[in-house]
Amino acid sequence: MNSPELRHLRYFVAVAEELHFGRAAERLGIQQPPLTQQIQRLEAAVGATLLVRRPRVQLTEAGRVLLGHARRLLAQADRGVEEARRAARGEAGILTVGFAVSTLPTLLAGAIRAFRETTPGVELRLIELPSAAIPAALREGAVDVGVAREPPPAEGIICEVLLHEELVAVLPPGHHLAGRDEIPLAALAAEPFVHFHRAVAPGLHDRVGELCRAAGFEPAIVQQAHEWLTIVGLVEAGLGVTLAPASFRRLRWGGVAYAALSDPPDPTTTVALCHRGDDLPAAAQRFADVVRGAV
Repeated sequence: MNSPELRHLRYFVAVAEELHFGRAAERLGIQQPPLTQQIQRLEAAVGATLLVRRPRVQLTEAGRVLLGHARRLLAQADRGVEEARRAARGEAGILTVGFAVSTLPTLLAGAIRAFRETTPGVELRLIELPSAAIPAALREGAVDVGVAREPPPAEGIICEVLLHEELVAVLPPGHHLAGRDEIPLAALAAEPFVHFHRAVAPGLHDRVGELCRAAGFEPAIVQQAHEWLTIVGLVEAGLGVTLAPASFRRLRWGGVAYAALSDPPDPTTTVALCHRGDDLPAAAQRFADVVRGAV
């Protein structure tokens, strides 16, 4: 034996704690002769006598030194095994989630809170990404799971639609329609629009264009931006109007006004859970279940 194995250290710790080969063998669930042989093999590997056998079992100085180290090694090994088991159950490890910022007020903020409460052993790493970038991040392994709005189709990536969220009109302060709870989208036909660059959110960009065309007009986009905060801020500054997820009404950004859309039918946008395939890591599966439950 070139170096001691964990089982030999376990045998030695049992004998050292019991100071009796018979009781140690019973504790370990093995016969005494094999236990004696294994201790002899351990002593041969260490190159020192670890236990005095007669008149009673006692530790030598070398045995006392080894006992402390053996206990620490065995405890570390046990912790490692338990950590591996917890990781296999999705209760430990690291989970990296890519998310589109617009999904936070819709459902993701609540899902993150619930996941942290129910699975505190998993280190949750959150990466803000445009929805268009989430499939590539999944393919490259940069994230384990993604939550996106109108994600583009991507080979090898499954995007499971979680919900269809209503889109609402966002109007500047003092706008002539700002006092209404509901308006037809066609009422904005003559308005300048503030919108996303298509490269940032192609799905949402196209969805808004599709809805405007269904209402009988092509949106006149006068300003484009990369972030929701910028878009709503530009609306507040009076540059134009925009459409945003209905959950944004809770954020109360600036003095903008929100109005539901009465027409065209189904003025909604999708939020999807994206991953590489059906065989999710255990922690990712737990997170996916929590997100689904948040709908």
